Amino acid sequence: MFIDFLIEQFNRHKDKDALVWNEQSCCYATLLIKINEWREFLSKKDLQPGTVVMIQADYSPNSVALLLALIEAKAIIVPLTESVVHKKSEFIEVSQTQVLIEIDGQDAVSYQVIADTADHEHIICLKQRQVPGLILFSSGSTGKSKAAIHDLKKLLEKFKLPRHAFRSIPFLLYDHIGGFNTLLYTLANAGCLVVVADRKPDTVLQAIEQHAVELLPTSPTFINLVLLSESYQKYDLSSLKTVTYGTEPMPESTLTRFHALFPQIKLLQTYGLSELGILRSKSESSTSLWMKVGGEGFQTRITDDNILQIKADSGMLGYLNAASPYTEDGWFHTGDLVEQKGDYIRVLGRQSEIINVGGLKVYPAEIESVLLQLNFVAEAEVYGEKNALIGQVVCARIRLNEQMAMEDKKAIKTKIKQHCKNALESYQIPAKIKFDEHSQFSARFKKQRTLSGGL
Repeated sequence: MFIDFLIEQFNRHKDKDALVWNEQSCCYATLLIKINEWREFLSKKDLQPGTVVMIQADYSPNSVALLLALIEAKAIIVPLTESVVHKKSEFIEVSQTQVLIEIDGQDAVSYQVIADTADHEHIICLKQRQVPGLILFSSGSTGKSKAAIHDLKKLLEKFKLPRHAFRSIPFLLYDHIGGFNTLLYTLANAGCLVVVADRKPDTVLQAIEQHAVELLPTSPTFINLVLLSESYQKYDLSSLKTVTYGTEPMPESTLTRFHALFPQIKLLQTYGLSELGILRSKSESSTSLWMKVGGEGFQTRITDDNILQIKADSGMLGYLNAASPYTEDGWFHTGDLVEQKGDYIRVLGRQSEIINVGGLKVYPAEIESVLLQLNFVAEAEVYGEKNALIGQVVCARIRLNEQMAMEDKKAIKTKIKQHCKNALESYQIPAKIKFDEHSQFSARFKKQRTLSGGL
């Protein structure tokens, strides 16, 4: 019932590639066979509607077919990937997982019963509605991972409207709302998912060339890594039509550099949250950070203090381990500070990350963009530290490129300060600069931020 529209699409396109996995093609006819196999498997296990099932897997024919079979069985699904496997015990406890299904890199399966019952009020609500559910954990990049629980019937509605079919790389992970969106969008339109073994620039760009990939949904962090590696010089990327980016603010300097190298590629900023799903968006242009967001099922408003709030038909029921973030009239408080220009908005950053220097606001992404203009800066993270006189001071943690790593740090700091003086107001210039050879991104290719010291 819940995936009938997908099954109909698969039957219409049986001979088309659904996935390329381990360099082998899996057509829609094969995917249908695997879904039937999982139906029989779950029936033999007597899996009841409302059972909380954790899937530890990455994209593969088996994991995709299992996900669809579990939706049909009205299970409550908790996807888990290697990126957060160190939190597995915590996630099992918070989600009240009852069954654990693991699918390894060779598509082999293990099945384990963890618990008999799950009694959180939101889980009971889904059981009473007789609908499938989805539990997604936030990355926890600036704190504890929150568990958002969704009515999957509502999340699936947006995929019923036919759109363009693309050959896409599911760059965003199997347990990420962006990855879920790429997966369902591609399948709903009989596109093809080209699964990569890892997310290194060379691996991804080689897959684009080899499999004529048209769409790459990714993050600003990965785009910066592509530019740093210069791997793009080795591959033919002419098939690539669109690159979408989201999950974190995009440094304007990174966007400008990428567009200058690939003017034929459309760059589209996306906006979404684990709690709401992915909104439809339209960038003002490929070089602009201004975008329209919304679409059917979404309403937006901006508060007096410039915080974006969203009301979504597909919004989560709530968190399993935190208080509700909804306002009394049902709007979700995103915590994102924005500017507005007509119908367009520009996300300045998370409200919690804004640095207050003597009453003046400093936006980390803006300063990072300036720092990344320097060709010897590989990565830059800007954050605030407490200061007794002015509340906070601006600090920067910088990873230099390999060629500059052994150079005199005092001389490099002087160059950075001079560059900032030419591009920024005095209160925006980092008062402290630290050099760190470690990468500044997580396994989900999202910047890991230092929490700014409060006032």
